[in-house]
Amino acid sequence: MTLSFRFGTVGSPIKTPKKPGGSVGAIIFSREIGLDALELGWVQSVRVSVETCALIKETAAAQDVGVSVHAPYYINLNASDEEWPKSRQRLMDAAHYGNLAGASDIIFHPGSYFEQPSIDVLKIAIPRLQGCVDELRATDNPVILRPETMGKSAMLGSLEDTLEMARQIPGVLPCLDFAHLHARPGDGTVNSYDEWSTRLEQYGLTLGDSALEQLHIHLSGIEYGPKGEKNHLPISESDFDLDGLFRAMSAFNAAGRILCESPIMEEDALLMRKTWQVISGQ
Repeated sequence: MTLSFRFGTVGSPIKTPKKPGGSVGAIIFSREIGLDALELGWVQSVRVSVETCALIKETAAAQDVGVSVHAPYYINLNASDEEWPKSRQRLMDAAHYGNLAGASDIIFHPGSYFEQPSIDVLKIAIPRLQGCVDELRATDNPVILRPETMGKSAMLGSLEDTLEMARQIPGVLPCLDFAHLHARPGDGTVNSYDEWSTRLEQYGLTLGDSALEQLHIHLSGIEYGPKGEKNHLPISESDFDLDGLFRAMSAFNAAGRILCESPIMEEDALLMRKTWQVISGQ
């Protein structure tokens, strides 16, 4: 039976062999150990050739591994008018080369509030993001842009922020980092079956039930304080209620991809896959 989720890592698995190495090696190794998704970690900059992109795409298709891209960290939809063109270029480069590499989804950190109210920041962020999607579609680039839910309350990227961007812009959907959603309040909440169910219901009501069938999820254990996220942790070393989350996702017939960001990436990705099989009965 085919699972409703693909599982993989953000960035190459830790034990990816040196040869062939790189993203191609990571794809082959992921498949060998039982994973079928990979998020290319282009988090510092996009430095990849057209030829390498073609090889990544070809290898992923042959191995049946779903590919996405994590765009550079230095993107801010709320940047100053002077800084925004550089931020925009980083996102567009990730989308251009990601598409050439066979990626369907481009994940990015949406930026900072700079102590402004969310409602005001979204008035700047949404038109800018719309402009990016418009340019991509004008060049027949079909990638989905996915602003990630962020783990600190000072950052643009609450669940509500990402849902509003997606509601207003076709071609934009959230990247749900459930560890970040748990860490963001800073008080240990958002970590139970009922709390996850409430958020999945909100997601479906805002974007439609079909959106629940194409979730893109980041997942790990997490250390947090009053201001939110501190560090990613192995699942077993954190208080994250993986069973509660997966029971909620199963109840909502959720599907898509789950990418692990734990320090023991592939080990925890395989743990997540096994846990999902047990809870979903797939």
